[in-house]
Amino acid sequence: MNEAEYRSLPFDEAIKYFRQKLDVPTARWADMLHGAHTRAFTVAGATKEGVLSDFRAAIDKAIAQGTTLGDFRKDFDRIVATRGWDYKGNRGWRTRTIYETNLRTAYAAGRYAQMTDPAVKRYQPYWRYRHQDGEAHPRPEHQAWNGLTLKADDPWWKTHHPPNGWGCQCDVEPVTRHELESTGRKGPDRAPKVEMRKAVLNTSAGPHTIEVPKGIDPGWGYHIGEAAFGAQISADAMAACIKERTGKTAGKVGYITAMAGHESLDSRDKGFVAGVTASPALPLVGNRVANNEEA
Repeated sequence: MNEAEYRSLPFDEAIKYFRQKLDVPTARWADMLHGAHTRAFTVAGATKEGVLSDFRAAIDKAIAQGTTLGDFRKDFDRIVATRGWDYKGNRGWRTRTIYETNLRTAYAAGRYAQMTDPAVKRYQPYWRYRHQDGEAHPRPEHQAWNGLTLKADDPWWKTHHPPNGWGCQCDVEPVTRHELESTGRKGPDRAPKVEMRKAVLNTSAGPHTIEVPKGIDPGWGYHIGEAAFGAQISADAMAACIKERTGKTAGKVGYITAMAGHESLDSRDKGFVAGVTASPALPLVGNRVANNEEA
């Protein structure tokens, strides 16, 4: 999905996905992991009062009105100037990362909600992986998955439903039985074998090692749509988070503490949450680990 397609992005499911998020100040993108990002709006380093809410309004406008990256950059400059935010990275890279990460995840979550509508799923029971040819630096694994057609409920999607990393433009399209057979297939493909690797994320609590599927950027190995519209955090957990959110540290710890007992978290998430909540100081870590972007 390139920038031009964002202009046709506004649709109810994507807007609903974004607007159910809670503002959570974080020092690092990796202070939240996997499904936690579907319920929290964060901009790494935006811990100063007003900065996060201003960015939320700018992204909401982009999602609801289809404003462009250029429009967002004007909002970014205004926020930085009026709030005095000292951000990391250069303007071009940082604005693109914030803009594209939020819009692509909202698009993916919204499309998931549409494709899993019971009537749609009965008519189009398969999903096809699509790699976008226009990517400047295509990932070999993503290219290899292009055209892969699996059942919509195949477990492979739980860790490989795009976007699958920073700047990933891949997406999924629903497929009918007739469309599947028109490609010469008698049935869905066999899901590729999932090979796991270890990766280190730089969090406010220090380096954190996780396992991630090969071909997936660290922290992206989860199903955004399922986490957003499937197994969600309970209303009680969200209320507890809001109650605890009296300061930057309290807000962050309160949110991920509420996440800790939620059924949608797998063992990787629960281990991460336990490690962060056990660190009351949550000191800032200045250096960025390779492949750990900041959105």
